[in-house]
Amino acid sequence: MITKEELDSLAAKYETTEFIKDDPVQFAHKFKSKKDIEIASFISSLLAYGSRKQFIEKLNILFELAQNEPLNFIQNFESKMIGNFNYRFGKPEDFICIFESLKELYNTSNGLEELFEHGYKQNKLFETVTGYFYERADQRAKQGFYHMIPNPKNGGAMKRMCMLLRWMVRKSVVDVGIWNFMKPSELYIPLDVHVGNVSRQMGLLTRKANDFKSVIELTENLKHFCPEDPTKYDFAMFGFGVNNKDKKNAALV
Repeated sequence: MITKEELDSLAAKYETTEFIKDDPVQFAHKFKSKKDIEIASFISSLLAYGSRKQFIEKLNILFELAQNEPLNFIQNFESKMIGNFNYRFGKPEDFICIFESLKELYNTSNGLEELFEHGYKQNKLFETVTGYFYERADQRAKQGFYHMIPNPKNGGAMKRMCMLLRWMVRKSVVDVGIWNFMKPSELYIPLDVHVGNVSRQMGLLTRKANDFKSVIELTENLKHFCPEDPTKYDFAMFGFGVNNKDKKNAALV
């Protein structure tokens, strides 16, 4: 198994401001007000699958449609405002369902933080958040809607929601840390194929499937290295995975 010193070295190498420009977290850094930041971050997390280059290009287009005013865009949302905007599985109707639910949320409550905090206090964080959107989805919601907002009952890794929480709760040069209802020690590692492969290579994960049981196993193992902030190692593993995905015998450090 990799040592704490080696893992800390990787974290220091990859978790830098230089990585922001190529990562979806960049959109959290483009805004100043809390609600603009959390809406931009939530929307960015929805599209964060597939090619990073492609979904970042799509997010730039979407925020241009929003005139770079996420809160105003959501509170006054009308379906015509996005035209035929789409990304892979996500069709215009899927985005309309999500944005209409966000509109209701921000026009009747304090927004996403309140929703996530309510779920956290009920010990049903993922279920509460997805349930809010599922309850408001209509027949227009198709594959893209349920891909962007997956059902935690299916046992998937919930990678994008874990990533969003890392952005919102953890405070660092990369993560904005504007939510205070939970601690960094309670976060789960965002698990994708790169993090999964690298963590197995490092001896931090034995389970083969990239599911939520693996998320728990990996997070618990990372807590042995840093119990107060286990997800600080996310950028280390993800960065190593991206930079070495074509190198079968790459050294860990």
